[in-house]
Amino acid sequence: MLPPQKLIIASRESQLAMWQAEQVRAQLSQLYPQCQIEILGMTTRGDQILDRTLSKVGGKGLFVKELEVAMAEGRADLAVHSLKDVPMTLPEGFSLAAVLEREDARDAFVSNTYDSLDSLPEGAVLGTSSLRRQALIAARYPHLRIQPLRGNLQTRLARLDKGEYDAIILAVAGLKRLGLSERIRMSLASEQSLPAAGQGAMAIEILSQREDMQQWLAPLHHWQTGQAVLAERTLSKIFGGSCQVPLAAYATIKDDGTMRLRAMVATPDGQRMATADVQGSVDAPEALGALAADSLKAQDAAAILAAF
Repeated sequence: MLPPQKLIIASRESQLAMWQAEQVRAQLSQLYPQCQIEILGMTTRGDQILDRTLSKVGGKGLFVKELEVAMAEGRADLAVHSLKDVPMTLPEGFSLAAVLEREDARDAFVSNTYDSLDSLPEGAVLGTSSLRRQALIAARYPHLRIQPLRGNLQTRLARLDKGEYDAIILAVAGLKRLGLSERIRMSLASEQSLPAAGQGAMAIEILSQREDMQQWLAPLHHWQTGQAVLAERTLSKIFGGSCQVPLAAYATIKDDGTMRLRAMVATPDGQRMATADVQGSVDAPEALGALAADSLKAQDAAAILAAF
């Protein structure tokens, strides 16, 4: 197949999203130096609605819909996403062509005053946009006041700097990608704050019918990351995973080809929680995701989510 002559990448216009799109453009330019590659910046509904939590206004799909429309209308050839923002079930006619190598998947504790979650005093205000983070933190630190925090990375940091919060929880990956590692007071171990499915990974979405795009993008796919996030997303999909569900799923791969998948579902207040820790072959990620789901179901996970 001939190399591409022109490609248009659809991306959200936030600084982090544009950074991710630029990374994909740089990799594609190395592969196809004669190709003209443009980035189409767009504002999504998820970027526009900032006064309510995502769980109340429609979930993850709010960050990708406009980008999908651009591809369907022929205004873009591919879209770059943070994988944790991508719904577990894509609309008919769309597919993920590549998952790039994962950055640090951990959550970050960010504060101008305190060094860690343990150091926050009773009644301290902690900001997070994630029901998963809310549940995990509330379970261990019931004395904290957890408040919603929406907006792009810079907006969230600005609200912290204005004194609206004593601390906030963000993704380590986003801070690193924008050169803001110095804002991280502590990277939270996965045992303390289990990551969301796909956290730290970037994904490229295309129209399913674009076999040419699938072949051109294949060199960008990182197999190990792809297998890990497939296990995570399989489990999340079983439970209707979205930001409307307090669910964590994080897979890691050992040198011997064994994959470990840890997962959690909980009520937002952290009072009821089910956890899973299973292992299986890296070659069977969907089976491992299903195994973890069975473990959660055996702990009455359905009732936990139904209560929520």
